[in-house]
Amino acid sequence: MDLPILYEDANIVAVAKPAGLITHSDGRTKEETAEDWFTKTYGIAHTDPPSSGYVHRLDRDTSGVLIFAKNPTAYNFLRKAFHDREVKKEYLAFVYGAPKEKEGVIDFAIGRSRKDFRLRSAQPKAKGLLREARTRYEVLAETDGYSLMKMSPETGRTHQIRVHLKAIHHPIVGDALYSPNHSPALGISRLGLHAYALDLPLPSGGHARIVAPIPDDLAPALTYFPGAKEKFALL
Repeated sequence: MDLPILYEDANIVAVAKPAGLITHSDGRTKEETAEDWFTKTYGIAHTDPPSSGYVHRLDRDTSGVLIFAKNPTAYNFLRKAFHDREVKKEYLAFVYGAPKEKEGVIDFAIGRSRKDFRLRSAQPKAKGLLREARTRYEVLAETDGYSLMKMSPETGRTHQIRVHLKAIHHPIVGDALYSPNHSPALGISRLGLHAYALDLPLPSGGHARIVAPIPDDLAPALTYFPGAKEKFALL
C-alpha cells in the first residue's frame, strides 16, 4: 500500500486516505489499515497507550486528509488541538436535494439508533446519551435534484456529517447506511463524502492548511456542477 503524502515535517505526516481503507484495526478483521502503513513506513511500533500514530479518524468510506503524529510530543499536541476544537475541518458532500437555507448550522444532538446498532441518530428518542453535535454547512452549487455542499463539523461525533444531513432530509449520495433507499446518482459508486481540508496548528509552531485533491472516484460528479471546481478553487 502506498498512500499519497500531502504534507510532512519532522513531527507529522498527512496523507490522502482513499475510500474503502479503514484508519485503524477494529480488532475483528485482519485487513490492512492506514495505521499499518504508518507503522511500516516510519518503523514506529504501536504502544499502549498510544504515543504516536493517527490523531483523528475517518470513516472507512470517507476519503481525504488523515494526520499521523511521529512522536509523543506531536501526538499529545494534536490530540489536544482536536479535542479543543482548534482544528478547522472542511468536507465536501454530494447530497440529494437542495436545502432551502443555503448556509447555516445543524446542531442536533446525536445518540445511537434504536433500530440498527451500526447507526447513529439525531432523533430525540435516540438510544443512550445524546451528545452535543454541531456542523456548519454551505451550499456551493446545485443541479437538478442534487447539491454540492461544504460541511464544517465543529464537534467530532461518529458519522456526524452523515447523520446531520439525513436529519435535514438531504442525505449523502451513495450512503448505504443512511440513505439505502435512494438510487445511485452523479456517477458516484461509493459514499459521496470527502475530507477536503484541515487547518491545524503545528507542533513546531504556526499553522498549515492541508488539502486532499478530489479523488478520481468522485471527480466525475463535479461535471454535474459546471464551474464549481473553478469557482470554489477545488483541487
